[in-house]
Amino acid sequence: MSDEPKYLRLTVELTVEVLDVNALQAAALAEIRHPDADLTDEERTEQADLVSDDDSGASALQWLIEPDHVLQLVEHINDIEPREAVLGVEPSDGPSEDEEEHDHDHA
Repeated sequence: MSDEPKYLRLTVELTVEVLDVNALQAAALAEIRHPDADLTDEERTEQADLVSDDDSGASALQWLIEPDHVLQLVEHINDIEPREAVLGVEPSDGPSEDEEEHDHDHA
């Protein structure tokens, strides 16, 4: 067996329905304005503007997802070590027909 490192890329796609974009934005703005947020005043203003100007709620949702939440998918597996995590949130046209048919099924 080779000692060469082996890497696997885990891809997860989740479509969510935004029930209240204003509440989502308010929650994200609270995180941005929180004193523990590691942001300069200029960065706070910039991020708050991004969240407020995004009617889809994608910017707000991205602010509310903690990296630790994503890592919980694999933290119980002893034989791997997470090396890189990238999170993107973007608007969607809604669930695909396949997603609607298999709502909450594991692939």
